Amino acid sequence: MTEIAQADEPLDLSFSETELEEQRATITSFISDQLQEATADSAVIALSGGIDSTLVAHLAVDALDADSVYGLVLPSNVNRERNMSDAERVADELLGIEYDVIDIEPLVDAFVEADPHLSVAEKDEEELQVVIGNARARIRAVLSYMEANRRGGLVLGTGNRSEAAVGYFTKYGDGAVDCNPIANLYKQQVRQLARHVGVPEELAAKTPSAELWDAQTDESELGIEYDTLDSILVLHIDGPLSVRATAAELGVEEQVVERVRALFEASAHKRYAPPGP
Repeated sequence: MTEIAQADEPLDLSFSETELEEQRATITSFISDQLQEATADSAVIALSGGIDSTLVAHLAVDALDADSVYGLVLPSNVNRERNMSDAERVADELLGIEYDVIDIEPLVDAFVEADPHLSVAEKDEEELQVVIGNARARIRAVLSYMEANRRGGLVLGTGNRSEAAVGYFTKYGDGAVDCNPIANLYKQQVRQLARHVGVPEELAAKTPSAELWDAQTDESELGIEYDTLDSILVLHIDGPLSVRATAAELGVEEQVVERVRALFEASAHKRYAPPGP
């Protein structure tokens, strides 16, 4: 099992009650402004059953209304059944928005079969799991935009500040969106705001997973727990402390901070539009 780095004393990035309401107001205003500026009629959200998409869906309903928010549940054969059930629960029971469920695995198979260098029989082997996992994310983006085009809507992203900083998203996959309402929130703050707006605890506290391949979890793939990652980002990437000072402050090895720095630098291309000469 992959060892996951943890700080002895991660930073507490919690908002006060006043700040939580300010964040809620800021994000809901942002969503409504984005739709108004684009003269869009609706918001389209890919629902995974995870905390990020659940929070965005709640805030979108706050900003607009349930009739103006549409959810897509896009399972593949590597998605945990519980997460897909949670995604439908968010759409149906908690928010009452229109949604559809589309199994993307036949599309994944078609893409794999079309590439002479890939084999359906081998697609779950370890060396191909990232390739196929990213294809799953990009297929979800295509379906999201097909529905957004049909509805005259915008695709709302579900990426947070922590994931963006280390490139933990698929370029032109879950990163292919019209706007990112929770882009200003570290993962710890996503959970807190979710609880504040009424997301049930079992959803707010569940283990994060992009579910791009079997048994994948965010923290095991990153090799660091989110509270520790958030703390390093605040102190070293977004803040003024050196690698050594950050490691000492948090009680982690310097190599953990250096790894986050390396992820940040290597993923810079994901955070900007394609360059030109």
